[in-house]
Amino acid sequence: MAETDPRATLDASPMHWRQILVVALCIGLNALDGFDVLAISFAAPGIAREWGIDPGTLGVVLSMELIGMAAGSVLIGNLADRFGRRPTIIAGLVVMAGGMLLSAAATNVVFLSATRLATGLGIGGMLSATSAMVAEFSNARHRSMNVVLNIAGYSTGAILGGLVASSLLEGGDWRTVFLFGGVATIIALPLAWLYIPESIDSLMARRPSGGLEKVNRLLSKLGHATLNAMPAAAEENTRSSISALFSRGFAGATMLLTIAYFAQIMLFYYVQKWVPKIVVDMGYTDAEAGRVLVAANIGNLASAVLIGLASQKLKLRPMVVGAMLAGFFAIGVFGSGIENLFGLSLAVACAAFFINAGVVGMYPIMTNTFPAHLRASGIGFVIGVGRGGSAVGPIIAGALIASGSGILSVSLLMGVGGLVAATMLVLLPYTIAGKRLQALQNG
Repeated sequence: MAETDPRATLDASPMHWRQILVVALCIGLNALDGFDVLAISFAAPGIAREWGIDPGTLGVVLSMELIGMAAGSVLIGNLADRFGRRPTIIAGLVVMAGGMLLSAAATNVVFLSATRLATGLGIGGMLSATSAMVAEFSNARHRSMNVVLNIAGYSTGAILGGLVASSLLEGGDWRTVFLFGGVATIIALPLAWLYIPESIDSLMARRPSGGLEKVNRLLSKLGHATLNAMPAAAEENTRSSISALFSRGFAGATMLLTIAYFAQIMLFYYVQKWVPKIVVDMGYTDAEAGRVLVAANIGNLASAVLIGLASQKLKLRPMVVGAMLAGFFAIGVFGSGIENLFGLSLAVACAAFFINAGVVGMYPIMTNTFPAHLRASGIGFVIGVGRGGSAVGPIIAGALIASGSGILSVSLLMGVGGLVAATMLVLLPYTIAGKRLQALQNG
């Protein structure tokens, strides 16, 4: 039997097919997240038309699952550190499925807002748990790339689901979009139950009853030697996860990452939530507007893949900062008054490329900044509180549009988020945890 820390063994070894399967399934679950979050965007023009709601009210409805995601990421992300990644993922899928199916039955704004809030709770918990799971089932060589590809699953789901949603909208009403998402989520449940185990990192950090046997069972399946006993627990692992995020070693990094994510995700969801309604208001059909949003998510996917590949060769943080700055200028081009559908699609795809590169590039930075016992809590807190920006963004944009502001003015004001986010990442290496991350990347 082995005496070395199995996490070091997994870091140094090639990835077993079971590890690849877990990563692939998590990417698939994030694809569901992507469709479930954007379902309301595809449905928004039909909802506004059927119920006669104004842009300000629609902005609130568009933000409800984002508010749920914020709460779910913070609260359920912490539960994933306390009780495990696997049960958090399963529970998240159950909540998501129920929320999507109930959204299809909504008959008024209040009921729909409540169901979208519930859906967001499940998605938020899932996102923090799958991000931690992918990091912990990856070896050191592929960790950053796999974490980025996991977030890229969001865009994949938005693209494929968006194509389906556009077809559904041509032959039916907005409710069919939610029905499709609910059924797809139900199908994913048995796959997650059967093929996603608890991670070794989580078991060793939590040390539940029977933890050694569970670790050894998984090590054996992955082709590695088993343990005589659990390695000694780090003293810091006994500390409360949330309070530890604000300890001397992590407070600065936690705050900078949270502000950066808040600002960047505010810009991201301006694009994701308002593009279909803006395009419809230009005189295009719901289906055509849906395809423009698909173009945006093609840009999202392309940037995520390129960031993932580049992260294996180049320093990640400067790339992410550059993308955030470029996103500000690109969203200005989108808002500059392009009138043809192809030009709109190309402009929004380019803007989404840079904006999403800023978002997904932050995930490997977060997974490297926070150690295993704080990983889900740290990621959950940053994306949870940070996702206040995702909720605030569509509301602010809706209020600005309702007040008569032009799309260029709205776009540039929302684009300031990218400038703020870039500034926060420039400051990150000056924190204690940021210096640790810098040393890891240099090594």
